[in-house]
Amino acid sequence: MSEERLNDFGQPIGYAVEAWVACPHPPAIALEGRYCILEPLDLERHAGHLFAAYSADDGRMWTYLPYGPFTNLEDFEAHIERFAGRDDPQFYAILDRTSGRALGVASYLRVDPAMGVIEVGHLAYSPALQRTAIATEAMYLMMKNAFDLGYRRYEWKCDSFNLPSRAAAERLGFQYEGTFRQAVVTKGRNRDTAWFSILDSEWPALRESFEHWLAPGNFDTTGNQLTPLRSITL
Repeated sequence: MSEERLNDFGQPIGYAVEAWVACPHPPAIALEGRYCILEPLDLERHAGHLFAAYSADDGRMWTYLPYGPFTNLEDFEAHIERFAGRDDPQFYAILDRTSGRALGVASYLRVDPAMGVIEVGHLAYSPALQRTAIATEAMYLMMKNAFDLGYRRYEWKCDSFNLPSRAAAERLGFQYEGTFRQAVVTKGRNRDTAWFSILDSEWPALRESFEHWLAPGNFDTTGNQLTPLRSITL
């Protein structure tokens, strides 16, 4: 795939992409896993559970997001109403399959079906969701959905100072591509943006790693992982 090709002028060009056709936009349907269900974000169904879950955070989970924190339900509902039902960004509520309660959100954004490029972002994980199998499975389900639809490139971008997000991207198998300096102004301050990606050619091996990690046999009786994901996605 990476072999050098030359055109008739002797100039190097990229490898051929045979019979490429645009991807469909991800349909707004639920994505179901063993530990979680991702549902298209809905104000009435999810806002109350999300606000309650987020109330356990002291505000730090919003530092690198362009909105939040939210101190009252009314403001939070207005925030949810702003995004629910949109197709870009296309938000999902992440539900604990056991309790049925929404514990966080994630979205597809900058969806480019013509080029086969899609980004995951707007991750807002409550303390109850952070560092859980549910959190990892949610990312697996969104990746799988995108690659099953034919996307060639799956992106992750974050504030370059957001070390937990950078670590999460690497744990999930994303490759660091560089930092865009002075990319945006958010909350009155500069943001340099770190870029990561997974390519369709990398996905089969990553999918196998995720499925191995998510299998019930990878967890002990107290829910602790036996094999760290990072050790099998590197």
